[in-house]
Amino acid sequence: MTGDRRSAYLALAGVLTGAAGIVTSQATVWALRATNSPVVAVASAVRDLTPGPLAVRLVHLVGHLDKPLLVAGTLVVLIVLCGWAGLLTRRHPLVPDLLFAGLALVGLLAVIRLKDSGIASGLAVVVGLVTWIVTLRLLTAPLLAEPAGATGAAAGPVSGALSAESRRAFVLRAGGAAAVVLLAGAAGRVASGSRRKVEQARRLLRLPVHHGALPEGANVDVAGIAPWRTPNSDFYLIHTVLSAPSISPKDWQLRIHGMVERERTYTYDDLIRRQLTEAWVTLCCVSNEVGGDLIGNAFWSGVLVRDLLQEVGVQSGADAVLQTSHDGWTCGTPLAALTDDRNAMLAVAMNGLPLPIDHGFPVRTVVPGLYGYVSATKWLVDLEVTRFDRFTAYWTRRGWSAKGPVKTESRIDVPRGGDNVKAGMIRVGGSAWAQHTGIERVEYQLDGGPWRTADLGGVPDLDTWVQWTDLVEVAAGDHVLVVRATDRSGATQTSARRDVVPDGATGWHTVSFSAT
Repeated sequence: MTGDRRSAYLALAGVLTGAAGIVTSQATVWALRATNSPVVAVASAVRDLTPGPLAVRLVHLVGHLDKPLLVAGTLVVLIVLCGWAGLLTRRHPLVPDLLFAGLALVGLLAVIRLKDSGIASGLAVVVGLVTWIVTLRLLTAPLLAEPAGATGAAAGPVSGALSAESRRAFVLRAGGAAAVVLLAGAAGRVASGSRRKVEQARRLLRLPVHHGALPEGANVDVAGIAPWRTPNSDFYLIHTVLSAPSISPKDWQLRIHGMVERERTYTYDDLIRRQLTEAWVTLCCVSNEVGGDLIGNAFWSGVLVRDLLQEVGVQSGADAVLQTSHDGWTCGTPLAALTDDRNAMLAVAMNGLPLPIDHGFPVRTVVPGLYGYVSATKWLVDLEVTRFDRFTAYWTRRGWSAKGPVKTESRIDVPRGGDNVKAGMIRVGGSAWAQHTGIERVEYQLDGGPWRTADLGGVPDLDTWVQWTDLVEVAAGDHVLVVRATDRSGATQTSARRDVVPDGATGWHTVSFSAT
């Protein structure tokens, strides 16, 4: 076997070494129930260092795959670097150790920067580093040994034929290392099961909540329009955490402090023993582009935030509440939006069921009329009553506005862009929203003609979206349909197109379709 084939074996040894370190590190995370794994921490750092506008474009490009792709990309880069480390052992035996140490340092710094990381997460980095160093030496030893019978200046640890004995030794060592690593990974997985335990605790919860009867006439019963109630499984998911925290209700606590008369900590039982408020509320992401689907409507159950703030006593001069998630994510919410007559709540249930883990179980915030980036904190653990001039939150320090009232928007669901419909009378429709202001009317325009007023579905209050529909006659050929909404304050959507940064997109949704 030639020296080039030897390089292939060395690269393979590096790849196997990389995988071994990743598995044992993750096994340590599972076994010790560490909050953050090094790989996820590094991926989180990449995410946080990505400029806001670029991050938004990437999210729109790949949708819900953004986090899996980010973690997968981190793993690929790590494996490639470890493969390169295997090649380096041929001429620079000590350089791989330095490379591994550098990678471990990056992982450790990434873990430390996450506020909820503990010693166990740092220990996982150390375990991975030791695994890399030991495994690479174990696997490359037979590959770097001087070939049997080799003589002369050309013979040495990095040249000459690779004997069958050396290849056999490599295969045996690789197999043994793989077996040990897989056993360690399985043991760590079994020892953990934290998410499974939390999921089981969630399933066993029996909360005093209702499913939410659908308001009469809310659905206009037009095929293709998104259902008025969004099922939990279809509700949009936007959050910065790469791995949803698994928090047992018995371990959850909420601290309310800052500019208050009496600091207080609440438990999950404290919340569910109270009178729960239940309401339909539509949530919308500030990253939702014109005509986008980052919006959903659900029946939420929870405790009114204003009741808790009244209990702790808000001091004069406060105008904001800094919310903090279990993973360290923050947002600033106008105090007025949490203390006025709207149903701003600490939600414990969604559509009659305990919150899904990915949607913030056990407790999240729901605030009608505000974009999620300034209100909808999942896995909520801290409320600090303060002032806007005393802090910057996660997205505001990345160029987004400090306050995010929802803009009046509308969307065409039927027909879709590019559809081919049958000429004649067709049904058009979609949804419109202006949470905590309400929709007064929806108008649509076909091919630049006059604006026509659509029929609206029924809604229970001002805090949900509304479906719209109408019948319109279309001739054979290409067509353009435009929609706009007017809210109950009398304001009509602007036609001016604007990007989602810094406080939400504007513009009329337009679709092109054909009729035959």
